[in-house]
Amino acid sequence: MTDRWDPAAFKHRVDDVLRGFVAEEACLFAAVDPLLGPVAEQLEAAVADGKRLRAAFCYWGWRAVGQPDSEALVRAAASMELVHAAAVVHDDLIDDSPLRHGRPTPHLALRAAVADRPRADDTARSLAMLVGDLLMSLAGQLFATCGLPAAYLARARPLWSVLARELIAGECLEILRTGAGPDTTASLKVIRYKTAKYTVEQPLLIGGALAGAGERLRAGYSGYGLPLGEAFQLRDDLLGLFGAPEHTGKANADDVRGHRPTALLAETWRLARADDRERLGALLGRSDLDADGLDAVREVMCRLGAPDRIEHMIGARVAEALDALHELNVPAPAAGALTSLAHSAAVRLS
Repeated sequence: MTDRWDPAAFKHRVDDVLRGFVAEEACLFAAVDPLLGPVAEQLEAAVADGKRLRAAFCYWGWRAVGQPDSEALVRAAASMELVHAAAVVHDDLIDDSPLRHGRPTPHLALRAAVADRPRADDTARSLAMLVGDLLMSLAGQLFATCGLPAAYLARARPLWSVLARELIAGECLEILRTGAGPDTTASLKVIRYKTAKYTVEQPLLIGGALAGAGERLRAGYSGYGLPLGEAFQLRDDLLGLFGAPEHTGKANADDVRGHRPTALLAETWRLARADDRERLGALLGRSDLDADGLDAVREVMCRLGAPDRIEHMIGARVAEALDALHELNVPAPAAGALTSLAHSAAVRLS
């Protein structure tokens, strides 16, 4: 790979690693018993799509130290995508989301495989949970066997505990805040721990640790990664409600029906007067919310200017991330790639 950042070429490399590795593991899993075939299929489906942003941040965390391109590093970076795949399976299960990348989520896809069994829904959900567990285990396996020297891996291994602890803490906070009184500060804390850290900051830090990054560079990675990761999720919240499902691949009523603690809903509530709060209170959290009800929520949000507030928050965080990046003395290819990644993470359609 040349020093010119080519996202499509990098994605292709990561896709090749993930699909080959997971296909082999799925085959070994299914060989245990024919009954496991549908579960093995969901392992492969979980890595079939994705932007591979987390792998890209890990890769450039390595390159920004001055290290060269490395196939072993690409394999290590690809393990970040297995962490993401595991988190997505669990998140969709917790939120009872029906779609991801335009396809049924694992707990729904597996429903067909166990339709003739008692308590088929519970069985499918249990199987989906185990798919997510296995994907997380495979992430560690791919990282440990990536081919980098053991001494390099030892530098980064402690960060895996931090990544898992913070990711699960964020997921727990979202569960505990769901349905509670909307609060922007609390919502931003959920965003930081559930998404921002494992999407940008931790992949950068892991790539940097593998490469032997110094303390100043690691601090710079956090200064860049945290606000950018928050911007990424704030964009995701906007797309979740206002994006076109044909582009996002997800149902756009999930956050409202689930009364999830998004910053978009919190800002709407903060700006709303009593009559709007009464109207929103009658709609949030309704599992039977129809298209008219969803449009009513959107109307209140737009009239109050909440989406514009979120856009402002995204812009401010991207600017903060780029300011932190510009303070770092990293090679020009890394600076260019991380600048490009900042824009692609925060300005997107899906």
